[in-house]
Amino acid sequence: MENGCIDLKGKKGLIVGVANEHSLAWAASRQFRAAGADLALTYLNDKAKPYVEPLARQVDAAIFQSCNVNQESELEAVFETIAAKWGRLDFCFHSVAWARQEDLHGRLTDCSAEGFAESMLVSCHSFIRMARLAEPLMRDGGSLTTLSFLGAEKVVDHYNVMGPVKAALESVVRYLAHELGGASIRVNALSAGAVTTRAASGIEHFDELVNETIKKAPLRRTVDADEVGRAALFMASELASGITGEILHIDAGYHIEGMVFH
Repeated sequence: MENGCIDLKGKKGLIVGVANEHSLAWAASRQFRAAGADLALTYLNDKAKPYVEPLARQVDAAIFQSCNVNQESELEAVFETIAAKWGRLDFCFHSVAWARQEDLHGRLTDCSAEGFAESMLVSCHSFIRMARLAEPLMRDGGSLTTLSFLGAEKVVDHYNVMGPVKAALESVVRYLAHELGGASIRVNALSAGAVTTRAASGIEHFDELVNETIKKAPLRRTVDADEVGRAALFMASELASGITGEILHIDAGYHIEGMVFH
């Protein structure tokens, strides 16, 4: 089901983190475009470009540029292009997360300082950088949204180093919301449930989490990417004009459940 009522015509948006057609960032991009927004999409590197370029064409992306947030200059270059072409920005969607394989699959106890720092830089600090670069382009206010997961709040088996990294990201959301609110820039996170994406495929025993969600979530199912995409659209729209510093769960209610005995 595509959006049929939210109007983003004339709005300019940046989406960072589309990897392929299964990405939550792609689901959000389709919703933004269906609502009439003009989009800037990025791809990680030359290896990823063939997967993302056809998607950029589908949403008529006005800007399509490489962006590896681990390279200091590339995110800045994207914003320079936006400033030159549009002169303003209305919303950003941040869907970037990464950890070394040995840290993602190993115990947090054994995580190296270098691996932890790198995961924080890519998954968390990149959102801070995005906010800093977006601020001068959001002269009339705007919206910054990132993606989180329940592992930020509670222990989720096999999520390992990404748990504290996402917890830091959620704290960043609150502090950025506090600092940028005076400029009418809203900052929020979507805590998505168990959706099968490329990123999720890196989590060991992910199928067990899907099965547990179906068993325990109030809606007795998982969510799909389009449900997350529609929540992203809502957060970027004027319908969410009074919402900032929020962690919105789109997980069929799974996050409310504790120990359930039958």
